[in-house]
Amino acid sequence: MLYSQLIHRRHFFQRTGLGIGALALGSLLRDAAAETVNPLAPKLPHFAPKAKRVIYLHMIGAPSQLDLFDPKPELVKHDGEKCPESLLAGKRFAFIGGEMKLSGSHFNFATHGQSGQTLSELLPNLARVADDVTVVRSLHTEEINHAPAQMFLHTGFGRGGRPSFGSWVTYGLGSQNADLPAYVVLLSGVAGGAGTSMWSSGFLPSVYQGIQFRTQGDAVLFLSNPEGYGTDRRRRVLDAVGALNQTHLADVGDPEISTRISQYELAYRMQISVPELMDISKESPDTLKLYGAQPGKASFANNCLLARRLVERGVRVVELYDSDWDHHANLANALPRKCRDVDQGMAALISDLKQRGMLEDTLVIWASEFGRTPLAQGMGGEGEKTKPGRDHHKDAYTVWLAGGGIKPGVSYGRTDEFGFNVAENPVHVHDLNATVLHLLGLDHERLTFKYQGREFRLTDVQGKVVDGLLA
Repeated sequence: MLYSQLIHRRHFFQRTGLGIGALALGSLLRDAAAETVNPLAPKLPHFAPKAKRVIYLHMIGAPSQLDLFDPKPELVKHDGEKCPESLLAGKRFAFIGGEMKLSGSHFNFATHGQSGQTLSELLPNLARVADDVTVVRSLHTEEINHAPAQMFLHTGFGRGGRPSFGSWVTYGLGSQNADLPAYVVLLSGVAGGAGTSMWSSGFLPSVYQGIQFRTQGDAVLFLSNPEGYGTDRRRRVLDAVGALNQTHLADVGDPEISTRISQYELAYRMQISVPELMDISKESPDTLKLYGAQPGKASFANNCLLARRLVERGVRVVELYDSDWDHHANLANALPRKCRDVDQGMAALISDLKQRGMLEDTLVIWASEFGRTPLAQGMGGEGEKTKPGRDHHKDAYTVWLAGGGIKPGVSYGRTDEFGFNVAENPVHVHDLNATVLHLLGLDHERLTFKYQGREFRLTDVQGKVVDGLLA
């Protein structure tokens, strides 16, 4: 055999070997790509769930639990008196200073339903569904200012960069609807201090990010085709771009490319599904009246109705944010006004889900980042700002839950006679999140994602399921 022939043969086998290896690697990457093209495909939970979906009602700014859910007759008795120093020991306040005076609620409370749930006169509609609601009066958190506390509630950490609750849930369970996002956000008013961090996917793949729907104009920005740009043309462009992205995905295996592919296709399907979803005028007059909803307008009531329509269509997590609950002053006027904004809609949501047979596997959560002090605060200045309000309070506040495997009509936890501290059955924010994940069939200690060499989870390194809340 000639040397040149030997060289050529050697080069042939080397090249063929490398080619075979490259083909094998390409095949593996294509297999991996095929598996990740739909990262939102439904996934099995860790164990049988009680809830299949979540509607999360977040009141941005922190409503006063002492005026809505946690009556304190002793505090009312000593209203306006100087607060004993013993009650202030070790306490942190965001703004209040100087002489501290106790502030009892000026609103009346009454018991409701067979459960005897105690609620403020400011929530007459919620009172009608009191037997379906479980009130937790012993929640506490670690952050005392709005943005860090909002992030802590939603991500388990007081600074940005970590995945939100909804992102963790969709990462763990996937979606039940191929034509809508798995995680939808609706706003009434402006977003809180933490802004979009509250529905960020953090270091999870961005496909698990919350998608904000708007109730006026285009529901999702840039979803509509430009003028003169038809559906067929858009389909051709998506096919061409998709082929290029698939080639790139096979080359590098980056999950963000898979996200891009799936989101382009989802956006195409949403052009048909979203307009139909957002048109609440097709609901019956009785349903619109139940919610107090008005087609074509932006409101919390409309968002509650949209939340039911979303979960009805298989959306896994819907989060409603309602702003303007930060009442450092003029609480006597501002709090009733805000309660009127939300009371009918959230009560209607519970009633509507129940009559449709959906409440038993839909978990509704009403929460905020922290509570309000048993002390009076005035902001100074002129007019309404001089009227008393309440400062931030992280050590004891209230949330409520309904449906989805929660024991109904229960009052869980207790605060002391002035509402400063938890006196019985404390529930940390991590405990709340662990319990919610448990209801969804997810073990909060097993729902993890490795990032920068460490396994992260929603509950950080704490959290326990609160068995007393489970049906």
